[in-house]
Amino acid sequence: MSVLEILSTVFVLVNVALTARENIWCFPTGIIGVTLFAIVCFQSRLYSSAGLQLVFLALLIYGWYAWLHGGEEHTALRVHRARAWMWPVLLIVGIGATLIIGWTAQKYEAALPYWDAAIAGFSVVAQWMMARKLFEHWFLWMAVDVIAVGTYWTRGLHLFAALYVVLFALCCWGVIEWRRSLAASA
Repeated sequence: MSVLEILSTVFVLVNVALTARENIWCFPTGIIGVTLFAIVCFQSRLYSSAGLQLVFLALLIYGWYAWLHGGEEHTALRVHRARAWMWPVLLIVGIGATLIIGWTAQKYEAALPYWDAAIAGFSVVAQWMMARKLFEHWFLWMAVDVIAVGTYWTRGLHLFAALYVVLFALCCWGVIEWRRSLAASA
């Protein structure tokens, strides 16, 4: 367990806790967390997860703007539900990304290429959903968390595996908080 792994874990936990509270500070803490996470994943040859952090970095910057100005007439964005047509599209994007990333990662002899790619592919979808304040993103994160626990544990990243157990619990809390917010804005 490295200092970077510990620091990344702390920043990611703070990021998700702040996200559950709809606190705008989730974005700067997230930016620090994903940067450190990328370094640790690259060092562990989890290239899909490392690359994912760079995508997260871009989505965090986008989300920061969207939360502040992405609502009607450039107002703050409110929690809302995904439209029914989005689900097949998001599923196709997640599966497609998993297959492409996994195939590419396998060519470079990455560890657990398709499991790592599933984390990457579906995390991008979940992170985009979070940036748009779509309530259902929490459920997709829960599925990603389950896959991540096994993947990181297998690679000896026990703190990251434990982090994803805690992230799963934070997702449960996020569902409760965002459901309240959704009800308040209805």
